[in-house]
Amino acid sequence: MESSSLKQQVALVTIMSVKDIRPAAVALRDIAWDRANLRIALADNIASKTPLMDEDGGILAAEVFGWNAPNERWWADTRLALSSPLPRACRYESEPFWVNAEGFRTPQPNRYLEAIDLSNFEKRALCRSAIVIPVHLPFGQIGIATYAAADPTRLDLSAEYGEHADALYLLTHRFIAGCVKALRTRQWLPADCQLTKREVECLRWASIGKTDKEISMILGRSHATVRFHIQNAGEKLDAVNRSQTIFKAAQLGYLGYAA
Repeated sequence: MESSSLKQQVALVTIMSVKDIRPAAVALRDIAWDRANLRIALADNIASKTPLMDEDGGILAAEVFGWNAPNERWWADTRLALSSPLPRACRYESEPFWVNAEGFRTPQPNRYLEAIDLSNFEKRALCRSAIVIPVHLPFGQIGIATYAAADPTRLDLSAEYGEHADALYLLTHRFIAGCVKALRTRQWLPADCQLTKREVECLRWASIGKTDKEISMILGRSHATVRFHIQNAGEKLDAVNRSQTIFKAAQLGYLGYAA
């Protein structure tokens, strides 16, 4: 692929429908290689066991990104999302970072990452070092892309990270977000749901384990009033019980850090 501006590269990885997924994946693969000889491994949802596919069911990790060697078939190991430190870090960090066995390098300090165990790193991460792009999407979905050097012995990716991380973040986010929108077939959260101030207030306390009685004492409202607000929120969110009400409210960002 000839060198092109970032704007042109963004256009190449933009997905408008399912049929665009494979050519966009090819473009992203070639851009990463042209920029810094980087190989891509990505997933649109670290909570899913299903690898990202094109419109014909082709697994992109194998057919486009070339992870086919016996020790490279990370996409076939459903345990990696829980055992690898890379997707685990993406649950706590939304900015690009690079990592090896010696630690995480982020734009700003992140104490959560400091607590992640990096022992036996190469076996658990299936690489010696990588630039990692977390992709935090609506409704709590998290995608991930790792960019590893073509030379598997490389330990230091600080130069590549400094030069390319911002561009890779933009390109990766555009690609994964496009895939998710194109592949989404079910709408299980109501559109344009608007909770009231009191409903959100009650749900925030409920999300940290407070009972209706405790919430009524905290807010100076009756037990029945608190129950009414939580039940009303559940109806708006099309939830079947209190737990799902809290879960759906959190997915829409109503509960913030409290959740």
